[in-house]
Amino acid sequence: MAGKDITVKKTKAFEVFAACVDAITQGVLINRVSRTDKEFHFQNWFEDRLRDTGVLFDKSGRNSYPDFTFVEFTEGYEIKGLAWPGRESSYDCNSQVPRGYHNGRDVFYVFGRYPKAEDAGKEYPVIDLVLCHGDFLNADHDYVHKNKSVKGFGSYGDIMIRDRKMYVAPTPFAVADGLTGTRTLLVPSSWKAPKGFKKVGDIARVEATYLVVGYEFDLQDKQYLCEDGSQPCSGQKTSFRCLPNRIGL
Repeated sequence: MAGKDITVKKTKAFEVFAACVDAITQGVLINRVSRTDKEFHFQNWFEDRLRDTGVLFDKSGRNSYPDFTFVEFTEGYEIKGLAWPGRESSYDCNSQVPRGYHNGRDVFYVFGRYPKAEDAGKEYPVIDLVLCHGDFLNADHDYVHKNKSVKGFGSYGDIMIRDRKMYVAPTPFAVADGLTGTRTLLVPSSWKAPKGFKKVGDIARVEATYLVVGYEFDLQDKQYLCEDGSQPCSGQKTSFRCLPNRIGL
């Protein structure tokens, strides 16, 4: 495909996605060490896919963001494992709001679904997978997460309240139809796909008219008071190219 709106992006996302698809179609299973942390085991599975590509990467700590950062490419990958059937409309973001750009890097999210713990043994398959650019979840690059605190709580006035925000975002399975049971790559429509990938459509997300720009919490009434603000990009569409699987798979 050619056109003025097509960008040749220096990225490993296409190769990483291809490695995931190859592993799934070849029946490479997730290995379980315990029943208490299956998301971490999917992260191990994905780490093996990175090694398959030969890309150089750094692995972050358990509470760092994103989970993997590349050395020679300005991109990172955040991994989200989901049991299925189960919760699929939303997921918890521990202290970092989802976004497509962080600390100078493009950020990709990898959602993999697998059988529930009671249905799985020590090894279990990846049922479906979505690798999407973080802008598909949130296109705001300006917001910076910070942990704040306030002192003076409690009867003696010496307890600190820590405002460690938790974000709950929709998964790609809730945003778009037709992703169940597939392996799907979602990248900005302006990115040019390499040979071997076939576009099947575009998915557009429309920016909201009003957003929450602040909130207050009353410790006595236990009520939140939200402050709305107008969205300068209201109605603006951000399109993403949908590339399920690779040709021939």
